[in-house]
Amino acid sequence: MGDLRNGCLILLLILMGFGVDVKGENLVFNVKHKYGGRNGNGSILNDLKAHDNRRHSRMLTVIDFKLGGNGLPTDAALYYTKISIGTPSRDFHVQVDTGSDILWVNCASCEGCPTKSDLGIDLMTYDPKASANGKSVSCDEEFCMLNTPYSDCRTGMPCDFQVSYGDGSSTTGFFVKDDIQFEQVSGDLQTTSMNGSIAFGCSSRQSGELGASNQAVDGILGFGQASSSVISQLAATGKVKKIFAHCLDGKNGGGIFTIGPVVHPKVNTTPLVPDAPHYNVIMKGIEVGGQVLDIRTTMAIIDSGTTLAYLPHKVYSTLIDKLIERHPQLNIRLVEQSFHCFDYTGKIDDGFPVVTFRFADSLPLTVYPHDYLFQIEESRWCIGWQDSKMQTKDGSEITLLGDLALSNKLVVYDIENQAIGWTEYDCSSTIKLKYEESSGSAYTVASHNMSSAPMMDSTKFFTFFLIIISILFNLLK
Repeated sequence: MGDLRNGCLILLLILMGFGVDVKGENLVFNVKHKYGGRNGNGSILNDLKAHDNRRHSRMLTVIDFKLGGNGLPTDAALYYTKISIGTPSRDFHVQVDTGSDILWVNCASCEGCPTKSDLGIDLMTYDPKASANGKSVSCDEEFCMLNTPYSDCRTGMPCDFQVSYGDGSSTTGFFVKDDIQFEQVSGDLQTTSMNGSIAFGCSSRQSGELGASNQAVDGILGFGQASSSVISQLAATGKVKKIFAHCLDGKNGGGIFTIGPVVHPKVNTTPLVPDAPHYNVIMKGIEVGGQVLDIRTTMAIIDSGTTLAYLPHKVYSTLIDKLIERHPQLNIRLVEQSFHCFDYTGKIDDGFPVVTFRFADSLPLTVYPHDYLFQIEESRWCIGWQDSKMQTKDGSEITLLGDLALSNKLVVYDIENQAIGWTEYDCSSTIKLKYEESSGSAYTVASHNMSSAPMMDSTKFFTFFLIIISILFNLLK
């Protein structure tokens, strides 16, 4: 039986790349180091350091965020991720939002902050005094002077913030700085913990829909371009490149959200509008069922924090007319003073037209009927397109494309090259992120769904564990 055990061990070691000599009952390992056999310890150490420095200079930090939630207006109506803050660390669930520029979480003793959530998550509050490294940001610190400058700042005064959202809700509080743990991609489908010292908002007061229990989370993770965003702060320390991507799974929920250059799948891009506060792009036209609408070139905002899609009034009216052109008998009713809904028993992808937005550099964005129509009852459907009624400072009407249009697509935000792109993709699958600059080496990153994946993953792991134990037991009997 000893021979069998040794045989199994030798085979395993050979597969792992070790040289092995067998002498009687003993195993002798032949281990050689790349820099072994050189004279002069100083020379060896210098070579080792130079080798490591060259490798580290080529390495890129790529980060994987686990996603949960979905974009259904009748369900979660948002996508969220989990981050760990403080020492000792605590987990916070925050909405992913590319339309805002700061990370903020509910603060201890917050007024109007939610205390329960229908999303199946336990809500937390952050207390900077409970963290070994947590501290307030004062108004005379560089972070505050760059992002919320004070005209009457005095040493020691806190750096306050206020954020208002399009639905009328708002949050106010003060900035703090603490360690945040990120999941750094360290191999195919593998991550290790990485710390980053980040300034973020501690919300002390909220109003509006932010506290609604049906979609309450611990805060919002803003991924805008401003220097206050998490990705900008990480990039400023040299930890990451200012490139991130998301793939929002509109079918199953969850999806993919990463920091780092995507090498697979490939995406075509369109330029970002220079010096714009959001991810603005130039929209050249709209097609409904292959028919080009008579509209002028306009500007569109790409925003993952918005659930629906908002169009200029003329575009919205024309689009709605085209949608119901095939079904003049539809009895359309206004529901909740916002949604146009109707009864329909057929297959919506067969009965309604595909909508295609066209952007600069000939980049299309296709939205299918199952994307822009959502079901509220067995045979009742509502239209996700909304009349924006929003304008820029110069009076131009705005198109805002949220999760309704972005779901089931890999969207890549290349801030460094001021471009954004996308491609239709299975958001329940995997992508590849480049982690080494010179060779283009890449790691595989998988999708997540925090509401269901943990149970599934643990079940698979337990089954795999039992199989391995069974095999080893049979070999060692």
